[in-house]
Amino acid sequence: MLKIQTFKGYLNLFLTDPDQSTFLLAVSGGADSMTLLYLFQKTGLKFEVAHVNYKLRGEESDLDQKLVEDFCLNNSIKFHLYEVSEKDRKPENSIQNWARDLRYQFFRNIQKSEKLEYLVTAHHLNDQLETFLINLSKASGIRGLAGIPANENGVLRPLLNVSKEEIYSFAEENNITFREDASNKKNDYLRNFIRNEIAPKLFETNSHFLQNFGKSLNYLNQTKQFVDQQISDLENKLVTKNDSGFLIQKEKLSEQTDFVKFEILRKFGFEDEKEIAKIFITENGKTFQSKDYLLTIERNELVLVENSKVKNLSDTDSIELTIDEKNEIVITDFLEEEDYKPKNEIWKFEASNLSFPLKLRRKQTDDLFFPIGMIGKKKISKFFKDEKIPILARQKIWLLCDGKNNVLGVVPYRQDVRFSADEKTENILKVKL
Repeated sequence: MLKIQTFKGYLNLFLTDPDQSTFLLAVSGGADSMTLLYLFQKTGLKFEVAHVNYKLRGEESDLDQKLVEDFCLNNSIKFHLYEVSEKDRKPENSIQNWARDLRYQFFRNIQKSEKLEYLVTAHHLNDQLETFLINLSKASGIRGLAGIPANENGVLRPLLNVSKEEIYSFAEENNITFREDASNKKNDYLRNFIRNEIAPKLFETNSHFLQNFGKSLNYLNQTKQFVDQQISDLENKLVTKNDSGFLIQKEKLSEQTDFVKFEILRKFGFEDEKEIAKIFITENGKTFQSKDYLLTIERNELVLVENSKVKNLSDTDSIELTIDEKNEIVITDFLEEEDYKPKNEIWKFEASNLSFPLKLRRKQTDDLFFPIGMIGKKKISKFFKDEKIPILARQKIWLLCDGKNNVLGVVPYRQDVRFSADEKTENILKVKL
């Protein structure tokens, strides 16, 4: 049974010292959020209130706002309001997702500006049941079936173990005014259909159904926590971080179950089971891309680089080079230290064979050259592979080219023999690496 005296006990499950914490309450005006507001007000915690008026239900939306705003005014509680306007483009579909994204962005902005540590919502046990059944229908696995987390990423949900019936009883006993959203009675959405049609039938079959569901969900959550810890331990063994991204031991991960592969790669945005299966049977050099990362298969490793970094590394802008008074080009005069590590070598060219100006650029498709010490021509991509240059390093390599885009060398690995100077060359151009 929900009581004021025990409410702080719920918070103590998540926080070391609730009295020293600051909160932002998301209050819609319904029974659950008005009860949450009442509980916080009675316990004397430091909090402010946020409300979003979506303007979707005309006067009803305005009355919701007035109820919450008046409560805050009468109790000297700081109130934050976001009124949806024409600039907030409403999608034709997924109104619920749009509304959720909008309000959470508003809440986060308020938290940041007001320096409030935690966002608190009034989700309850009935919400857990609805979410469980929705996720069950989507085949979402243990992560979805474990339900809404009570404490995650700074969001607290202290009423998750309290039923809607208990909340209504508490509101009635304490004369808490709230408003009912008539649209919740419509079965337009799957959640509403479950709430109005499915859940009542489940409760009819067993008067303790919801309480038993709560216990089962708790067991499932403990299982999830155990599995998460096992995955984390394995991840620490198989995944290493470097300056460019992450390296995963491919062979050792391939020995794991499909579930483990999915859980580890999911963190990098790979959530398609068929695509994940392909990763472990595809040849070296092949790439896969998620919304967050580019994954490249390199021998015994999976190389992961953030997409934003890949874009920077693959930049094909060229750098025009100038010759100094000594008839030399010093590469370090044109490249930043973090982009190039100098090498104590000099390339000598037959200047009369070159088309000026010379330039540095990134590799392009079908680039080739005639490397010194080798017979015939070779594609740059094949040269990288033969020299066992790591894939990430390849993306950072510069090519020295002339004005006709001929590749004069792969800096600082190998010069092109066609343009190199010999003992008979009189007009020598030196390039210091």
